[in-house]
Parts: sequence; C-alpha cells; structure tokens
Amino acid sequence: MRLHHPLVGATAALAALTLSACGSPGPGAPGASPAADDGVVTVVASTNVYGAIAEAVGGEDVTVESIITDPAADPHSYESTPADAAIVSDADVVIRNGGGYDAFMPQLLEATDGSPAVIDVAELSGLVPAEEAGEEHAHGELNEHLWYSLPTVQQVATRLAAELGTVDPAGAATYTANAQAFAGEVASLQERVEAIGPSVEAGRVAVTEPIPAYLIETAGLTDVTPPEFSEAVEEDTDPPAAVVAETLALFAPGAEPIEALILNSQTQTPTTEQVRQAARAGGVPVVEMSETLPDGAAGYLAWMGSQVDALSAALNPV
Repeated sequence: MRLHHPLVGATAALAALTLSACGSPGPGAPGASPAADDGVVTVVASTNVYGAIAEAVGGEDVTVESIITDPAADPHSYESTPADAAIVSDADVVIRNGGGYDAFMPQLLEATDGSPAVIDVAELSGLVPAEEAGEEHAHGELNEHLWYSLPTVQQVATRLAAELGTVDPAGAATYTANAQAFAGEVASLQERVEAIGPSVEAGRVAVTEPIPAYLIETAGLTDVTPPEFSEAVEEDTDPPAAVVAETLALFAPGAEPIEALILNSQTQTPTTEQVRQAARAGGVPVVEMSETLPDGAAGYLAWMGSQVDALSAALNPV
C-alpha cells in the first residue's frame, strides 16, 4: 500500500473544526477539560486493530471508536472527515500507529479542542527512533506494521491501562487486570510463533507485501522475496518485469524450496494473483494475512491467533 505525505484533503476537511479550536487548549495543554467529564471514558484508535486492543483492556467500562474499520480502506492514504475530528475531540485516550502509517492522525489531534492522552505506538515500541516516530518514511527504512510485533502489542496494552487509570481512577485496578490478562494471552501467542521456525527444515517464505515482517522474524523464518517486488506492491505500483520474473522463479520447478507464500488479503492485483497462481502451481501453500481486522473478527487475539495457526498449518501439514 502506498505511503503518502500528509493529506491535503484531510486538512481541508478539518478547516472548520480547526477554526473553532483556535484559542482552545491543544492536546496535553493545561486547563483543557477531559472528555471523561461527561462520565464516559472514550478511546479513539486510528484502526480497528488498536480498537480491538482497547476493547480488551477497557472492557465494558470504556467506549472504543475506531476511525478505520473497513477492510478495504488504506490507512496510508485515508482522508479524514469532520466526523472523525468530532470523534477525536471527545476522546480521553487516542491510539495511533505513528511511523508515517496513519498520517491523518496528527492533523486530527491538532484540530481538537480536547486534551486526550496520545499513545504513539511507533514511539512506544522502541523499534523506531523517538524523534522519527511520527514522521513519514520512505519504504525500506522501517516496517510500520507494528501490530505484528507481539511485544509491542503487550506494551500498548500496559500503557493503555495506565492512561485509562489516570482518566478513571476508580477503574484503574480493572484496567490493569485486563491488560495483564491480555498480555498473558499475547505471550502465549508469541510462544506459538517462536515454535514455528524450528519445526521446518528451510524456513524460507515469500510475501506479496512486508506487513508480517515482525511475525516472520519472530518465527525464525527467512523472507526471500526480492525487496523491489514487495515494496512496489506496497507502493501500489507495478514491479519491473525483471523483478516479477525473479519472484515467479522462486516457485519454479528445481528452485530452492519455499515453505509458504504470505499474501496481503487486502491488496490483491493482477501481479499478486500471478504470484499466487505460481505458488499454487509449485505446490507452495498460500497464507492470507491482513492489515486490519476483517469483518466478524472476535478481537485481536482471535484474529492474530487464526493467522498464526494458518501459517503454522501451512508449514507443518498433517
């Protein structure tokens, strides 16, 4: 998916709200009234991935709003709306990915007259230099798909519990307990991922996009996809013909074995379909993974767990 510079469309959409916010305290400014004054604790997340984590930590006592819930939407190029700005203005806590992934979020935060606590996952993760966490990056400099880093997901849950406890001290113990239970389940998931690599002989995989890079690394697998191919697909551009040929050759008879092809189910093009067909023709299993929770997903743990199970089953067929 393409990584864009800050969006002109989003700025225009927020113009009216920005005018109304002039002279009001900005995020974190002293004197701003917390949204929890209305008796409702609200978390706003840039995507439903972080929204699902917030639901697990907040439980029934917290209202969670996710700006991007449509599996077909591209967070890189999403243009925010006045309705999004209104949601952010009511937030007590905001979760954004950072690292240039959800570039519409800083604009929404600048336009709000509230003072939400902001969790920037890129900065929190330690995987991105702090001074660069909220910045745009060229592809290849970092992998911004941080929700595939399970230790980072645990950090998000812990930090969110602390922020919710500040907003709602009476519920602090509950939020902490929820976060600890969630983090424990993520730790179990991490163990399942770590067990994948030693169970396969070569551990070579290919991807159509680098979204599961942290998961692949944790599993002890090796991504052998030509970087020019996966980066081009992520940029919504056509890879050069020579790069496509090099990628297809990974699945040709006599090539060094590939254990699985991991395909981004939310970005499918004639080129990625060509790679899928080559994998199938070569007897290589195809595992689909996504950037956001699909419709009907029961939560982060169920969604990520199902993807881990699919990868493990592909690499270890019965």
